[in-house]
Amino acid sequence: MIKTQAEIETINEGGKLLRDILLRTAELVKPGITTAELNSFAEREMLKVGGKPSFIGYGTKKNPFPAGLCTSINDVIVHGVPSARDFLQEGDIIGLDIGMIYKGLYTDTAITVPVGKVSFVAEKLMKLTKQALDAAIAEAKPGNTIGDIGAVIQEIAESNGVSTVRDLVGHGVGYAVHEEPNVPGYGKRGKGLKLEPGLVIAIEPMFTEKHPEIYFDEDGWTIRTQDGGLAAHFEHTIAITDKGSRILT
Repeated sequence: MIKTQAEIETINEGGKLLRDILLRTAELVKPGITTAELNSFAEREMLKVGGKPSFIGYGTKKNPFPAGLCTSINDVIVHGVPSARDFLQEGDIIGLDIGMIYKGLYTDTAITVPVGKVSFVAEKLMKLTKQALDAAIAEAKPGNTIGDIGAVIQEIAESNGVSTVRDLVGHGVGYAVHEEPNVPGYGKRGKGLKLEPGLVIAIEPMFTEKHPEIYFDEDGWTIRTQDGGLAAHFEHTIAITDKGSRILT
């Protein structure tokens, strides 16, 4: 699980490029655009910088993920599949999750953005999820544990009347799309794996408006809230360093 300093520098190089692509993709979000258009832009930009979309083909041979960008609208928590039939509408929120292989190493990052003007509930949910990501990154330092990261995410959700998803987790990243360790959005302080320099993880709080239970669509990928409530998702790839956490995306 531990990466060398040279590997971390390469992951950071790719991570900066990927973050820029994600933010430019988010700027295209507006009523009337399709999720397929967003995906085409993101895939094209990854290839332009010498990267390769890491999500394409991920999963089983019978049902590989077909796109380089996950587009998760409203009650979709993660893994929404882009489609030319999915037109964004005023008031939607959309999670954009992207992964790239760059010089043989992997990065992963996500953001949730509004489509035009959105409800107070949607704004609050996005703000809290981003707040949880920032707080979790601050906890990611040597001597702390995976449980410390999860605990602060859980505390922010529960103290503000929203839920943190328990059936999906963050993860190690670098040599593959998903590696050990798991990084849940809940936990107990002082419990779990102790963090040490060289560990590279993707922290990704997923908050829901109502209850945390999930279900899969028939496509085998799209994961929704069971009660139809809104969901928001933010993610950074980070490295644990001697001085604390370093955001690589």
